Amino acid sequence: MGKILLLWFFLCHFYTYAQLQESFSDGDFTRNPTWLGDTDFFTVNAAGQLQSNGPAITGTELQLAANCQAVTGTTWEFYARLNLATSLGNYADVYLVSDSANFKGRNSGYFVRIGGTPDEVSLFRKDAGASPVYLINGRDGTIGASTNNVVRVKISRDINSRWILALDFSGTGQDYWEEGQALDATYQQSNFFGVQVKYSAANGQRFLFDDFTVTDNAPPLLRQVQVINNRTISVLFNEPVALPQAQETGNYHLQQVGSPVAAVRDLSNPALVHLTFNQTFSAGTHTLSLSGLTDLYGNRMVTSSASSFSYTPPVEVNYREVRINEVLADVSPGVGLPAAEFIELYNSSQKTINLQGWQFTDASNARGTLPAFVLTPGSYVLLCRAADTAVFRPYGKVLGLTVFPALNDSGDEVKLFDNTGKLIDKISYTTAWYRDTRKAEGGWSLELINPILTCAEASNWTVSTDPSGGTPGKQNAVFNNTPDTQPPALLKADLISSGRIKLTFSESLDSLSARNISSYTVSPGLNVTAATFTGTAYQEVVLSLAGNLQPRHVYEITVRQVRDCAGNILNEAKATVVLPEPAVTGDVIINEVLFNPRSGGVDFLEIVNRSIKYIDLNGWQLGNIRPDSVADVSAITGEPLVIAPQQYLVLTTRPDLVQAHYPAANQLAFVKMNRLPGFSDDQGTVLLFDNSRKLIDRFAYHEEMHYKLLRDRNGVSLERIRLHGDSSAVNWHSAASTVGYATPGYKNSQYHEQTPASQFFTIDPEIFTPDEDGDKDFTTINYRTEAAGYITNITIFDAAGREVRRLVKNELLGQNGFFRWDGLDERGRKVPVGYYVLYIELFSLQGQVRTYKETVVVGAKF
Repeated sequence: MGKILLLWFFLCHFYTYAQLQESFSDGDFTRNPTWLGDTDFFTVNAAGQLQSNGPAITGTELQLAANCQAVTGTTWEFYARLNLATSLGNYADVYLVSDSANFKGRNSGYFVRIGGTPDEVSLFRKDAGASPVYLINGRDGTIGASTNNVVRVKISRDINSRWILALDFSGTGQDYWEEGQALDATYQQSNFFGVQVKYSAANGQRFLFDDFTVTDNAPPLLRQVQVINNRTISVLFNEPVALPQAQETGNYHLQQVGSPVAAVRDLSNPALVHLTFNQTFSAGTHTLSLSGLTDLYGNRMVTSSASSFSYTPPVEVNYREVRINEVLADVSPGVGLPAAEFIELYNSSQKTINLQGWQFTDASNARGTLPAFVLTPGSYVLLCRAADTAVFRPYGKVLGLTVFPALNDSGDEVKLFDNTGKLIDKISYTTAWYRDTRKAEGGWSLELINPILTCAEASNWTVSTDPSGGTPGKQNAVFNNTPDTQPPALLKADLISSGRIKLTFSESLDSLSARNISSYTVSPGLNVTAATFTGTAYQEVVLSLAGNLQPRHVYEITVRQVRDCAGNILNEAKATVVLPEPAVTGDVIINEVLFNPRSGGVDFLEIVNRSIKYIDLNGWQLGNIRPDSVADVSAITGEPLVIAPQQYLVLTTRPDLVQAHYPAANQLAFVKMNRLPGFSDDQGTVLLFDNSRKLIDRFAYHEEMHYKLLRDRNGVSLERIRLHGDSSAVNWHSAASTVGYATPGYKNSQYHEQTPASQFFTIDPEIFTPDEDGDKDFTTINYRTEAAGYITNITIFDAAGREVRRLVKNELLGQNGFFRWDGLDERGRKVPVGYYVLYIELFSLQGQVRTYKETVVVGAKF
């Protein structure tokens, strides 16, 4: 049977009962005050005590609650007797403060636990959805009896939120001993007081309570004054204030202004009063005096209370006059900072700025709203979660936000808006911004280098160099205020459509020069009709053209006299674009594969465009077959990436490692992928798909395709011999030793141009040297027939007529193709230098037999 839990709500007026006194002397706990909840499982016994009377089911939880708003300047007292041995599953919780009547749910507040595994009486704070936190950890073993645990408990909380827990184990209330003290001001409002018990099957009737008393003798205390606008302020007290005094304007007086024309207690928060005055506030400090206010228990302000606040007239804040200056997103493993996320803001202007109503967002569009706070020129403020406010106070000014958008460890987009929704600053950080792979693992903040550079983006950020991991609340460790004198750079040009081109620059641009169409030319022969920004960083400009680009033409874009936002001029820059065409099977082919890298190395795959088209690889994928279906698919890129005719591209996860192992690699040909499909060291099948998942090429490899005399195949790639040949094993060979056993990004060392056969069979070259130096390492037997369907045998003999190798056995021929001999005999040994005869038999479907003899020389270099 499941745990018993009933949810209920107090039916009387929300503020009717503030203090609480219950001795159960009337024998009825459902009235005066009203206790609601699991009323069927509690009773008032003959001794006039509240007693549990629950079912004999292990894990049962019972609860009762009464309305009570007492929260500060309050004393709680009660008697309890537990006629059982307390444990992890047997204890009582008495809630002093709770925002909800459902003590088992996601309520927040404070409670006293009697029992539990430590057999103690302790004070806890409960935060919604989180495990309870000790505030005062009572002595273990004080509730250690097996049948009769008696205690009278007294808890006080003063107006400064100092808690004191005192216990009397005689139960008389005459022998209290202090158990401990704590400071905690997390929760300043309460709705309910009550009890919750949890027990095993035998203990359903063994919880007894009596003499619940909640008293509040402290008058309300002014906590905060918040400026709403130039004539309105809100005053927040430490507890609800009573009507009608809270709305009597004569109880408030603002120096040099007078009493407000209206005082209205907030409908949802009775501790908040909104004051409106008939004249606007002047800039500077103002003093508000209060008197005559009472709390809900009748405690009255006897003396006048005063509080000061500053008013700063609204100012126009321009883009990046307030900077996102430091970000701690990945807090683990810790270095020296608190294990909590924060964002630091810095006022780089000479303006005094009120941040009230400002917001910051992340990529998910979660929004954190800032309270009233005056950010003076050159000052800092930290933004964090409300629960983390205390840990950041030692570092300076802190604003704890109820909603603090979570910062993703691997990267996020953070935007800062003023109270009108105007974008003030924006960053899109990634782990690359750390520029240090070790520090990117966590515990280090990202810092803005130069706050006066309003145009720079990623280049103006790096990881902190402070030994603690960051510099919250003070000048960044990497601070450098050198003025920006560098012009913007044109990073790339991408085709959006046949009539629109997107240009990406290295920094934010001046809008006037960037939108001037005379700053751009597109040749040959296309006029620019409009230049507009896209995105919010002013780094991307979209050019609209008067006509459309045509396939297989390269267009050059020239940019002239464009300024960045600091006024630096880009005199001239050029980029090219082409209109890509769809690929068909075989347009782009797998040209080289390293599937068994050296120790410490990684796999790579080389592709080449053997068509005359320009082809966009955006959305293309690699995959493999395991065992009989497509698996382990990985995207090559999610951005425009055009491969030109005859262009090579190298696909790998670590270009740096491949380039280190093969220094001759073409570094411009590398494409870094997040991951490659798994390439087995012995055999596998590589698949190349376009963005519609159409198969463009397929290569089934095996380690036995390598040259048989290789001593070590680790780090040796397989290369395609003929670009326009098929992917069969005969068209692949180990890369030459003279190039370091791989040719990533350039022509294969074993590349061999196809020699058209002028007759049935042609040998090329007639002299070859099988020494793996990349120069004539094998010979090819090229064939051309008048029709398909011939079957051939090729046998190799030495000069003495001895059979050396049966190279081809009953092979069905197409109309043209080739076979390859690498100078090895039938047992995989290199043959001696000398003349060899290729005896070729050709059988037609009609039974005709033709024979050919061709001579080839196996040579050696000296």
